[in-house]
Amino acid sequence: MFEFAKKKKSARLIELEAPLKGKTLTLAEVPDPAFSGGTIGKGRAILPSEGKVTAPCPGTVVHIMEKSKHALLLEHETGILILIHVGIETVSLKGEGFYSCVSAGDKVSTGQTLLEFNLDVIAKAGLSPITPIIIPDGQDLIESVELSDDMASRVNESFIRIWLKNL
Repeated sequence: MFEFAKKKKSARLIELEAPLKGKTLTLAEVPDPAFSGGTIGKGRAILPSEGKVTAPCPGTVVHIMEKSKHALLLEHETGILILIHVGIETVSLKGEGFYSCVSAGDKVSTGQTLLEFNLDVIAKAGLSPITPIIIPDGQDLIESVELSDDMASRVNESFIRIWLKNL
């Protein structure tokens, strides 16, 4: 499933589980240049098969888009940030079809439901449900980010690996 470099598993490794079920895409396949061009950071995207986002790791919800509920920022216990952005241009729905299950400041466990969304509402608005999962650039603790080549994401399976620097 993974074609990752052969590195010893250690405390320097953070493994993120897939936060949605669906088809895994590269960021180049995301129909938004902010994501597809890698401007924000490295990651993968998922074309979801159901409207449920779960925590890819234990952490704290740092920020959730309160009005639109379409995106959130999660902080792993090491301080690494993970952005989950449901859909492309879904901010225009102003929260219609999106339901937050957590609030900023909440501690979450791997697999805990973070938000739910209605795929039909997104489709009826003519928008894409493709969901980028991004490790934002500029995080000094990160040595490298490795991405799964698996084309079907499965919740509870390793999806992105983050190697931390030795400090």
